Amino acid sequence: MALWQQFLVIAGAHFLALLSPGPDFFLIVRSAVINGARVASGVSVGIALANGVYIGLAISGVAVLQDVAGLFAVLKWAGCAYLAWLGWRFLTVRGEALTPDLRDVGRQGGNWWRECRVGFLSGILNPKNSLFYASLFSLGFERGTSFGVQLGYGVWMFCAVLIWDLCIARAAGHPPVVRRFMAHVRKVERVTGVVLLGIAAGIVGAR
Repeated sequence: MALWQQFLVIAGAHFLALLSPGPDFFLIVRSAVINGARVASGVSVGIALANGVYIGLAISGVAVLQDVAGLFAVLKWAGCAYLAWLGWRFLTVRGEALTPDLRDVGRQGGNWWRECRVGFLSGILNPKNSLFYASLFSLGFERGTSFGVQLGYGVWMFCAVLIWDLCIARAAGHPPVVRRFMAHVRKVERVTGVVLLGIAAGIVGAR
C-alpha cells in the first residue's frame, strides 16, 4: 500500500469516527451552552490530550509488535474484528435522544482547568478510545512502516481531534447549528459504518 493510500485510510476512518457524536461530543456541547465557548475549550483540550495518550500507546504497541510476526498478525485480526463490529453498530444502532437542552443557556462562567480535567477523564476512561486507536494503527500500517511516519499520523490525529472539538465548542454557542447537525446524525453514522466495514473487508480480502 502506497504511503498516500495508507494516510487516506487512517485519516479518513479517524475523521468519520470523529463526526459520529459520542459522550465527548455531548460533554463539549453542554459545557459550551452553560459556560461559553472559551471555557468549553478546556474540555476540548482535555479530550484531545486523552486521545493523545492512547495514540502514543497504540504507536508504541505497534512498533514493538512489528518485531514479533505472530503477535502482530493476532493484533491485526483482532483490530479487523473490532472495526467490523464497530461498523455494524454504526449501521444498526438507532441514535439516542441525547441532545442537550439548548434552551438552558445559563452562561455560568465555569473554570477552564476544571473543564480540562473533566474532558481528560472522560477521554481516558473511555475504553472504546484505546480499542479504536489500537485497531486503526494495527490495520493501517504495513510491517516495516517507519516510526517517523507513525508519529506523523499520530500528530495528525491529535490535531484533528483538538480542532474538531474546538469547532464543536464554538458551534455550540449557536443552538440552530447543533440542531441541524443532530438532524443528520444517522446519515453520518451509516456512512461511518460502511467505511469501517469496508476497511475490515479489505483486510480480510488481502489475506
